[in-house]
Amino acid sequence: MSLTAQSTDPAAPRFRVRPPANWINDPNGPFRWRDRYHLFYQHNPDAPVHANVHWGHVSSADLVEWEHHPIALTPTPGGPDEAGCWSGCMVDDDGVPTAVYTGVDRHHAGLGTICLARAVVPQDETLTDWKPLPTPVVTGPPADLDVVMFRDPFVFRSSGRRWALVGAGHADGTPSVLLYDCDDLTDWRFAGVFLDGTDPVAADAFGDRAVGWECPQLYSAQGGDWVLVLSLWDGDPCGTGYLTGGLELDAEGGLRFAPRIGGRLDHGRDFYAPAVLQEPDRALMWGWSWEARDQDEVDRAGWAGVLTAPRVVDAHPDGSVRVLPAPELELLRAAEPFVTAPGRRTPLPQAYDLTVTASDRTTVSLLRSASGAALTVVLDPDEDAVTLNRADWPRTGPGGSAPIVVRAPAREVRILVDGSLFELFVGDRATVTERIYRRADDVPELVVSGGPGVTVTGWELVPPAQG
Repeated sequence: MSLTAQSTDPAAPRFRVRPPANWINDPNGPFRWRDRYHLFYQHNPDAPVHANVHWGHVSSADLVEWEHHPIALTPTPGGPDEAGCWSGCMVDDDGVPTAVYTGVDRHHAGLGTICLARAVVPQDETLTDWKPLPTPVVTGPPADLDVVMFRDPFVFRSSGRRWALVGAGHADGTPSVLLYDCDDLTDWRFAGVFLDGTDPVAADAFGDRAVGWECPQLYSAQGGDWVLVLSLWDGDPCGTGYLTGGLELDAEGGLRFAPRIGGRLDHGRDFYAPAVLQEPDRALMWGWSWEARDQDEVDRAGWAGVLTAPRVVDAHPDGSVRVLPAPELELLRAAEPFVTAPGRRTPLPQAYDLTVTASDRTTVSLLRSASGAALTVVLDPDEDAVTLNRADWPRTGPGGSAPIVVRAPAREVRILVDGSLFELFVGDRATVTERIYRRADDVPELVVSGGPGVTVTGWELVPPAQG
């Protein structure tokens, strides 16, 4: 089933990953198998609310056209995942695709277990048949660490071995990432604290915003650095961050992360729990964008949540994150652009890909309300700042709808809009992910005002066969 043949709700993204109906949250286990990308996600198949967590499953040959598959992981009655198959990753374990995930049983007291499920017929390209192991490989955190949050395993390779990170939080409010040796995927050994919130670089990057670090992800950058991606938890999601640094062997043969710089991963208010796929020549990332409208609207629509467009992530020589839309997304562009230069008002389609470059302060207006207010992106190259102003399109949830100012070189922005999903790329230095819902009397139109050094190019997004 094509992802484009889904909801009639005008807020529904048509080209990004989401189930045909009901709930989606964290992306899980992006995985390359037999020349197809497989992507899993937290999913409630019964209602657009965060409960009854399964693993949904889609696959694609090109990161653009995604095919829905049957649910991959379902809670097992009486099993270690009876109360949900929560976040994790996917591993090629000697030719057997294996899901490594957080299981929650009916006696759940705040701590998850680490569970495995194996593809039953690994020769099957669609990976539709999975068998969970009956017992967890890790039943909980080490008792002497006073851990009160424990979840979201992520497996990676370094120093000739296989390791796993697990997100954690401690009783004193310190967030951490725990490390396990899992060279044998069925035999895990605790190998120490990989990093915690007392590290001065982490403290400077994140402050004391989080009491737990969720969904740890690690990728290797082209220049030799490693980048640790963290979802910040303070009882609720409160942002995403990154730390760039190196891996160091300790006296016991374990690994420790030594960060040298860090910062916000995404500057928007509607992005969380990103997952990374390490490829030989690049790393890809997807994030979860939740709904920022009232639950009664969600209930009427019958769906909640969407995954972002895939992003290529790396690190600049100074350690700051480098992020761009995956080049495959250009397959969604219509054969001809709908705008190639600034000028008169131009109607905007429901889904589009827009690039603006400017040498002087420039205002890009994308939506006009009945009162005359505008949704704008302002580029200010002299101040190295890009500002998103959405004041007349209020959102629910923490953070309100105040303007977002990104401090970064501001000569180019790329804006991806798909229904209510708004993704702003400030050069290759920063992203802003927000949910913006058009009202019936809003006017979607492009107006660009600035100096003579402005260029604009925009394409409608269409299914590739129509490109």
